[in-house]
Amino acid sequence: KKEFYLLFKLVSSPDTIFTRRQLLDEIWGMESLADERTVDVHIKRIRERYRDSKDFEIVTVRGLGYKAVVNS
Repeated sequence: KKEFYLLFKLVSSPDTIFTRRQLLDEIWGMESLADERTVDVHIKRIRERYRDSKDFEIVTVRGLGYKAVVNS
């Protein structure tokens, strides 16, 4: 369920960079005790699940966070 929300958030705002903290606060909630690395694990799963997709790619922006690049 969290993977879906995370994917939807990224793909809904293509080329927008989201920090791990922003994603954690929005998807898991501000009160969450989850570590920022939780986002990394979910991103990894999304990438594995959609690795053959030609529609979009989840890109790591080093030192900042993640963004979705949607291919037209």
